[in-house]
Amino acid sequence: MSLAAPSSLLKVEEIQGRGRGMVAFQPLKAGQIVLKDSPILLYSALPLIRQSLSASSSASTSCFCDHCFRTLPPFLLGDSSSSTVLCPNCRYHRFCSSSCLSKASNSSHSSWVCQALSSLRSNSLLLEQPLERQVQANFLIAAYNLANISPSDFQILLSLQGSPDDTTIAASKFLHPLISSLCSLSIISPQNGCSLELTSALLVKDKLNAFGIMQPFSADDDQRSVRAYGIYPYASFFNHDCLPNACRFDYVDINPHEDGHNTDFIIRMIHDVPQGREICLSYFPVNENYSSRQKRLIEDYGFSCNCDRCNVESNWSDNDSVEDNAEDEEEVMDEDQSETMEASDTDKHALEDNNDFPHAYFFLKYMCDRTNCWGTLAPLPPEGDTPSNVMECNVCGKLKSDDTFDVDEGLMED
Repeated sequence: MSLAAPSSLLKVEEIQGRGRGMVAFQPLKAGQIVLKDSPILLYSALPLIRQSLSASSSASTSCFCDHCFRTLPPFLLGDSSSSTVLCPNCRYHRFCSSSCLSKASNSSHSSWVCQALSSLRSNSLLLEQPLERQVQANFLIAAYNLANISPSDFQILLSLQGSPDDTTIAASKFLHPLISSLCSLSIISPQNGCSLELTSALLVKDKLNAFGIMQPFSADDDQRSVRAYGIYPYASFFNHDCLPNACRFDYVDINPHEDGHNTDFIIRMIHDVPQGREICLSYFPVNENYSSRQKRLIEDYGFSCNCDRCNVESNWSDNDSVEDNAEDEEEVMDEDQSETMEASDTDKHALEDNNDFPHAYFFLKYMCDRTNCWGTLAPLPPEGDTPSNVMECNVCGKLKSDDTFDVDEGLMED
């Protein structure tokens, strides 16, 4: 099954050496929303061993709703005043409301999922496995459940890029016997079955296409954890670039009482791009150095990056940082170069061709300076033809004007 173009703004094209990618179907403006995408599958990033251990304690199993993944208030077992709801069957999974529990019971936390996860939590062999393997088990339960409740979405999942490799094959050989034994708990669609080959194919779709939904930002924590993973069918077509021209925003905890699509992704343009330009995201924070980026891309996605930025930074010392080089570049700019920074987008590209560090402008303007954030700034959506001069960070939500004057030091709350 193939997906149609997501909107009149983008088209999916086969790009030489990069597979399928998103390309601008018309000129795009800074701040413009080019995609809103809903997940076809969501699953918890919480390891099974933590779920098992917390069952015997007074603390809850997680601090997020197990359906919409909004942040939940602290909860103690037996606390009747809590507004959160426990699954009445397994008593492990929490939901932000009875409405969310009802929706989950017909989808993400069906009776089969409830039974399957309960069985996995009692499997000592799986609980001895590292976090990655336990989270893969979470994914497989969610994926085979999707085959049962929404065969069309399951076929979309299978249509995404990725062929099994050595690591996913090894993982499937361990996990498949566990999962296939659980499939007897409920009727899985006969045409899908539960084969070793299918399990391996599913694992690689997850590895190459899943997006992490991160825990809330905290200035005191420089290592944000993942609360959940999701498969977003259109967003999965965006290729990586270490100097992206678009970035992803999510508002999982915004308007917590609104019955909306809080796990939807919004993709916004960072700056103007012409028609025909590929639209790329960065798969991780843009502040990472060259060697770290290459290591992550090879290990997690199976490719090395040769974007313009990588071609420059491959000659740097591993101790160099983008912030230091951006600051050094700013200091040595002459007056003509500074004027160029304020010029048109075409002139900015000309500047990039002449500097020893051609991407200084990006890090000075588009990287958030909040402690431990490392998010990317993009303008708010334009109002009609009028561009916004207010930038928003896609990690901490901080707002600042385009001339770096802060207009909101706090997080966005509505």
